[in-house]
Amino acid sequence: MYIFLFLDNQSNKSKMMAGADAADAPKKPLVFRLYSGVPEVVRQVLLERGWIEYNEQEHDEKDWNLYWRTTSFTEAEYENILPWQRLNHHPKTMGITRKDCLARNLKRMKGIYGSALYDFSPVAFILPNDYTKFLAEYSREMLENGGTPGYWICKPVDLSRGRGIFIFQDFTNLAYDSSVIVQKYISNPLLISGYKFDLRIYVCVKSFHPLTIYMYQEGLVRFATEKYSLNSLDNQYAHLTNTSINKFGLSYNSEKERVGSGCKWTMSKFRTYLHSLNINEMLLWQRINSIVTLTLLTIASSIPASPNCIELFGFDILIDSNFKPWLLEVNFSPALSLDCPVDVTVKKGLLHDLIDLLNYSDVDHLRESAFAQQAQKRPSYVRLQPLSLTKPVVLLLANTLKRSGKDCNLAQPICSPHSTLHNLCKANHLEINKEEHCEKLLSDTARISCVQYGKQKVTKVSKVSLTRKTHPSTSSSQKETGLACKKSPQPKKKIASQNMENVPSNKNLCMLPAINKTTHKPASFKRFSKVECIMPRSRVGDFILTFPFNEATVKASQKLTNVKAAILEVQKLLNSIVSHKACGMKRRKEDISSNCRFVGKEQNGQLLWGPKDPPLLSVMCTNNHNDSFR
Repeated sequence: MYIFLFLDNQSNKSKMMAGADAADAPKKPLVFRLYSGVPEVVRQVLLERGWIEYNEQEHDEKDWNLYWRTTSFTEAEYENILPWQRLNHHPKTMGITRKDCLARNLKRMKGIYGSALYDFSPVAFILPNDYTKFLAEYSREMLENGGTPGYWICKPVDLSRGRGIFIFQDFTNLAYDSSVIVQKYISNPLLISGYKFDLRIYVCVKSFHPLTIYMYQEGLVRFATEKYSLNSLDNQYAHLTNTSINKFGLSYNSEKERVGSGCKWTMSKFRTYLHSLNINEMLLWQRINSIVTLTLLTIASSIPASPNCIELFGFDILIDSNFKPWLLEVNFSPALSLDCPVDVTVKKGLLHDLIDLLNYSDVDHLRESAFAQQAQKRPSYVRLQPLSLTKPVVLLLANTLKRSGKDCNLAQPICSPHSTLHNLCKANHLEINKEEHCEKLLSDTARISCVQYGKQKVTKVSKVSLTRKTHPSTSSSQKETGLACKKSPQPKKKIASQNMENVPSNKNLCMLPAINKTTHKPASFKRFSKVECIMPRSRVGDFILTFPFNEATVKASQKLTNVKAAILEVQKLLNSIVSHKACGMKRRKEDISSNCRFVGKEQNGQLLWGPKDPPLLSVMCTNNHNDSFR
């Protein structure tokens, strides 16, 4: 008779040889994977940084570091992700990236925390469900204006790039064939030489648990290509600032007064414009910062923990003639196409800094080590050897003891002194004539114990978990590579079946579990989150950390985000900047410094977001506030 022995791990000698070969092997470069439709600039930036593109024929299925796509990932892709991999989207962010969900969530937060705090979004109604409420508001406003109706804008809830948007004043002009959102149109926007514009703010959420928000200093100012006028509501080139629309306008390439050709500025150029008007714009930036944080807090507690995901949002902010910022929408996968030189300046730098936020080194040692371990764990088979058995071999499975006695007669020996297992025990200097366990026979995984049963020598295999590991080094229970080896607990009751009389006592017996039982869990990487939760980096390139910004917000952002405490701190910060003259300068400086001091090694205060050269938050709260904000 022949017996096939499957060894999950090689011997220690083989492991050492494999480890030496892995050390001599060339280092594995970082690998990116792109889904169809990803802008070419993403590939360009990654290749410039020395990454290589994923190839199905050359790379293993899991042999990649970054997967980038413009659409959302599936639930399975989130669950099966490995420690060295990153996805460019967090799960379930539709709560702010879809127009109707954003309006619904902001309305909910306004009802909880008050309209004074959540007053940065225009009044909105989701049609057709809110049609009667919209008519009531429309009629009320018309009566207040002496019979003159106000201005409203209608947007399809699931379209982007300005498609399907129109402005109306008479409700009889409201026509739609799908779910839409109707918002109060901001009819007094801030104009530059008569042209309407809005701001595209790039926001990176590195984690929702703990909530970690970075805002990009540089951004885009997007202009309409024709002068603003309420007398032509159907002129998209005067009312909409979407580049996808205005690049087809007749005035796109012409030199427009102060705006120039095209339809975009950098945020730095806009800041220079504000300085030319003697405007203290730091309060404006902090208000925008608060809008971003308060918006993300609406969904923070509902997002599943995904520490190896990162997300780039595009916040569209409109500034009115009173210099009040308004949130228009939040973009999922903001456009990264390069339509003009301004795009090249802003977006290539944005992507480089975003890759830096991933915390990758030039070589992915984690992925390299994992694949080296996988090579060591590849199955090796002991050569077939004849066995001198007086009785047949019996295989003990997980549910054997629960079946009938006909299937569980273990009164027969499993191996003889001349069997392969006997030789393996002998080769490892293990005695088999006593009731002792032959530990470490098959490395850390398949352990063999030899016990005395009657006058025969019986070899039994310890319990081996056949659950496939999601990835190595994921949790404390998975620190050892290979399969986990455990002893089954001692049963509380004896087997009552009469047919089981010949079964030996299973006091120290270890059994194999059911092979069809899986316990697959999403990845959780304490080595990343533990450090980042305590002290996120204040600045990565032009990305400025805006949340958390003090000890209270660090505590509020942990695991289950304390939204109420976080909102309270955001409100305190905004009030401290607005009411800078409320207290004496000396006391004010002490209070602000204590509130703004960050936990960790950096005790110099948190940076305040703003285009280029952000000052310390503690400094901004105490100095340079004597200028009035127009």
